[in-house]
Amino acid sequence: MQKGKHGLNFWIGNGLLGLALVSLFYINRLWELFGVWAMVFWMGLAAIGMYFLLTDEDSPTSFPD
Repeated sequence: MQKGKHGLNFWIGNGLLGLALVSLFYINRLWELFGVWAMVFWMGLAAIGMYFLLTDEDSPTSFPD
């Protein structure tokens, strides 16, 4: 089994998804401050985080060669 390294896109994606998770803990307060823009912010963080995760080309695949 290979021990693979993850690229920069992988770590950026995970960081953004982590921020999306933390924002969910405070979504009630964010909703009071920003209204529907709080949900748009959360969806944007999650979408961009997933984009970076899926475009990471340095991570090894689980498919055999």
